[in-house]
Amino acid sequence: MFLLVFLISGLILISVFWRYKRIAVVGFCVLFLVFGIWRHQVEESKIADNELRKHNDKEAVTFYGVVAKEPDFRETITRLLVEVDGLGGKVLITTNRYPEYRYGDRLQVAGNLESPPVFEDFNYRDYLKKDGIYSVMSWPEIKLEGSGFGNPATKLLLSFKNRFQETARTFVSSPQEGILEALLFGNENNISKEWKEKLNITGTRHITAVSGMNTTILAVIIMAFALSLGLWRKQAFYLSIFLLVLYILMIGAPASAVRAGIMAGILMTGQYLGRLSSASRALVFAGTLMLFFNPLFLVLDVGFQLSFLATFGIIYLQPLFSNWLKIIPNFKFFPIKTTLATTLSAQSFTLPILIFNFGYVPLTSPITNILIVPLLAPLSILIFIFGVSGMIFPILGQILSLPVWLLLTYLVKIIDWFSQLPLVSLTFKNVHWSWLIISYFILGVVTWLQNSGEKLRFLKF
Repeated sequence: MFLLVFLISGLILISVFWRYKRIAVVGFCVLFLVFGIWRHQVEESKIADNELRKHNDKEAVTFYGVVAKEPDFRETITRLLVEVDGLGGKVLITTNRYPEYRYGDRLQVAGNLESPPVFEDFNYRDYLKKDGIYSVMSWPEIKLEGSGFGNPATKLLLSFKNRFQETARTFVSSPQEGILEALLFGNENNISKEWKEKLNITGTRHITAVSGMNTTILAVIIMAFALSLGLWRKQAFYLSIFLLVLYILMIGAPASAVRAGIMAGILMTGQYLGRLSSASRALVFAGTLMLFFNPLFLVLDVGFQLSFLATFGIIYLQPLFSNWLKIIPNFKFFPIKTTLATTLSAQSFTLPILIFNFGYVPLTSPITNILIVPLLAPLSILIFIFGVSGMIFPILGQILSLPVWLLLTYLVKIIDWFSQLPLVSLTFKNVHWSWLIISYFILGVVTWLQNSGEKLRFLKF
């Protein structure tokens, strides 16, 4: 009944007030709201009717399935994502570190299916639900039935990635090696808990994750770096897109990276065409399309929120920060102003979400990011060249490992030094949702004023 009332209201606003564009737009917004609520309800009903989920927290079950993702190897355990035959569901399995299982292995699994737990400070159930995982299993009996059941292209990419990691571990030691893997692959397994805390309190954790914010910033900086080398805009655009696609494929094309890559690609296309306002429309279209296929992203996926907001911030606030920072130069091989404006504009729009979800404000984040982020694009390219060279010519890999190690050491020293400063971050507990409304209302007003100012300057010109 609730949806029907809103549906009729939207149709009336559009049909009766069609001549009044602003009122008609409100009617379209109401219709999209109704459609969004309906789509979310359809997804929730599909979850409720999932056959595999119905076996949770009951008697022991036995099923066959294929390892659908690269296993997550830890020091003493392994996590396997298994696509179950016949029941149309996925199970996240926690098992012993050995024997090892690989992507594409077919397994016979016997054990107790359980609903994912909800912790006091983290809803693990919702975190898995957005990825279509409604069941977990701990320490089941596993029997290997066969191998090679996965996608051949994915298997090839994972093989390349594993060889790359082995090469990096040969030439680079910890903690630099852990930062290298996290920076390039989003793999934090080799970063200690102590170093993860240092990254958090300095506001640099984003450099170690294949997050929307990190991918978006990195893509824009790669394009700026390519332009600073003297390439034409068209050449820089195609090089940036090529490197972005290659990067996503190399890390195994996880959903978070693909999503962030789409949004970063939209942003770079807008820059290439010289029409960032058009990029904002494409961004909204891309976000709508993603939510149509998985409406749970909007509420449950912080990565989606960060990638969308980071791109939105760069589109609308980068000109403002560039104007404020006009005294800062852009050197030929080191576009400092562009890098700083990109970072600050992205972080301005993502900071409220980070505070709401994680409850801290890294006070030194602008300074640490100024010192680190400009190096991410050239460092990532250098790491890729080093890894590929090391796989083919070990001697060349050893030579190139020196500049990679020096740059990673610089990152480590900066993060370590700033993490030891007094009052390096503020911590908040139980941040209310009203914080998001107030924060984004203020950012919306600033964005509107900035956009109005740009139009006025254009008309005066």
